[in-house]
Amino acid sequence: MDMHQEMDLQLFADAGTLVNAGGNYVNAYTGEKTAFPEGGGMTASMKTFYVTELLENARPELIHTQFARKQVLPAGRGKTVEWRKFGAFDKALTPLTEGVTPDGSGISVSYITKDLAQYGDYTTVSDMLDLTAIDDVVLEITDRHGSNMGLTLDTVTRNEIQQGKQVIYAPKLGANGAKTEITSRTALDKDCRMTSELVAKAATQLKKMNAPTFDGKYVCIIHPSVAFDLRQDEAWIAAHQYAAATELFSGEIGELHGVRFVETTEAKIYRGEDLAQNARTLTVSGAAANSTEVSFTGGTVAADALAGRYVLIGGQRVKVKSNTAAKLVLEQAVTATDKAAICPGEGGRDGCAVYGCLFLGKGAYGVVDLSEGTEVIVKPRGSSGTADPLDQRSSVGWKGVHAAAILYDEYMVRVECGSSYSGEDKAN
Repeated sequence: MDMHQEMDLQLFADAGTLVNAGGNYVNAYTGEKTAFPEGGGMTASMKTFYVTELLENARPELIHTQFARKQVLPAGRGKTVEWRKFGAFDKALTPLTEGVTPDGSGISVSYITKDLAQYGDYTTVSDMLDLTAIDDVVLEITDRHGSNMGLTLDTVTRNEIQQGKQVIYAPKLGANGAKTEITSRTALDKDCRMTSELVAKAATQLKKMNAPTFDGKYVCIIHPSVAFDLRQDEAWIAAHQYAAATELFSGEIGELHGVRFVETTEAKIYRGEDLAQNARTLTVSGAAANSTEVSFTGGTVAADALAGRYVLIGGQRVKVKSNTAAKLVLEQAVTATDKAAICPGEGGRDGCAVYGCLFLGKGAYGVVDLSEGTEVIVKPRGSSGTADPLDQRSSVGWKGVHAAAILYDEYMVRVECGSSYSGEDKAN
């Protein structure tokens, strides 16, 4: 038995038969291979195997999704998913009268709806790769698409819940310990770091809104760059110190002030791309006095390459309507001195990275359950008819239906801050 066949037996050993990279069925016990049925379909057991493999590789990437309220995909009910919100009862402060049944409280129900969207990707496998690869190509690609699916859907969820309205901006910390309050994202820099005090402030805000906890604790999703700063606090408790008594969340690293911290590189970073092909910033050429047109130098910029983007000019954040190779046309007038810096306007001060740290109570947002609407598509060589006349290509892909929505905005707080790495981290 050759190495490829041995791997077929190892990777696909179950009670039935499953597909190998060569586009054949493989008997899990004998290694006997038979061709796909006409049309290139898969048996139910094969589909189940690949979907399971995909989901298992997706789940470790679903850091944001793990704290969501899961909703089942409504089969046959259109492209909209619905979450129900129940209102709280007023306090019953009126004493009961003996023998008299009081009026009961009615229940208020509100609905949050979100349109479903389908996401997916696929990889084409050439016959030469298929024939010469030592490992099983289909399974390897399925594993990687599982990770890709998890990251994709988690990013969709993250981008949705980053739109919450409760925001705290980290104050600027001076060398002498003095604090300068910050009121906007564009004013944040590397000295506006996450601190123990900010954690306590965010947790207090959730408590004041009676946000439910996860077994007595709130959760915060942070980037490793922010975690680096926060770990320096003396009150920080590393996860390994309480892991024996508590089931850890995926990515959990520690606790501070009753907040459990989950670390992921997929935590939101706000930072604009470079403004020019060969330069991050541009320079004002000639002063602009209350003008919507600003000339610039300092980099190679294609016509309208900056249209729709935000820039910082003289500390003012404005949107670019259009541009030439040497001039910006802005949606609102600005005043700028000659040789003033023009920086990307999607992040913090001077275009540095800003981190959106999400403090969460239970039930703050909802998502469609991952297992709903998920499908793996394997197309073996020979299944494309005249589109592949030499049977040179097979493919592996996935499709998934997803939606995410904020259910209780008051149950989440976003702390925006800088970090020691604000000058180098890229937007995600």
